[in-house]
Amino acid sequence: MNFVIIAIIILFILEYNHKIDTRKFVTDTEPYFRFLMEDDYKFLLNLKYGNDVDVEKMFGIRIRNALIVIVFIIFMFLSKLNFIYFVASIIIGFLVYKMPYSSLKKYYKNNLYRINLMLPYYLKGLEILIQHYTVPVALSRSIDTAPEMFKPGLQRLVARIEEGDSSVDPYMDFAKEYPVRDSMRMMRLLYRLGLGSQENKHEQLLMFSKSVSALQNKSREQKYKDRLDKMENKTMQMLFATGGGILLLMLFAMMMLMNL
Repeated sequence: MNFVIIAIIILFILEYNHKIDTRKFVTDTEPYFRFLMEDDYKFLLNLKYGNDVDVEKMFGIRIRNALIVIVFIIFMFLSKLNFIYFVASIIIGFLVYKMPYSSLKKYYKNNLYRINLMLPYYLKGLEILIQHYTVPVALSRSIDTAPEMFKPGLQRLVARIEEGDSSVDPYMDFAKEYPVRDSMRMMRLLYRLGLGSQENKHEQLLMFSKSVSALQNKSREQKYKDRLDKMENKTMQMLFATGGGILLLMLFAMMMLMNL
């Protein structure tokens, strides 16, 4: 352990005096680890931090932290280093590398859950606007009152429509950005509603309204189910806590009786 501390101090002194450059080392070695980058890593970073995030920098930080952990563990067990310790250091370093990605995946799942619950209510408000305006105008007017998570996607959707893109692609890209239950089908219905003539608008709007109502019902059911699951979990925790407390008291009482 003393050797590890001395090694860390020496590395710090060399880094402080610019005799070695760990950042340059990480930058130079990063391309060799590029195959480790997950396919959806850039998408997850953009979702959480926006399109201005530096993907290469964030990936480099992950590689740097993993390498530091691996080297630290190897130094710690240098006096008795063997194949098992070496493999263990690699595994722990890999877990450190994966932790930020796991955090992003968790954020993505939580975000999808919120989108899944809020999308039907946004679509209900949009349905009311469509009764008075065309679909592009209704989408544009809905941005101000839309939930914050939908605003960036809606702004891109409206901008592409205003630029003259009359295909279904802007609608499908919005659905891909928020890939929750029935989002693809709802955006297709919205696109057809925008293409339809005034004579068919009432019929198409009625179909859209029924679909939105069905989504709202599913959302309510999901909320009720989540509340029940939460209550059941709390009940089980209370039962385990109560049962564990009683068991500990019984064991304590038995020990006291045995000592008498």
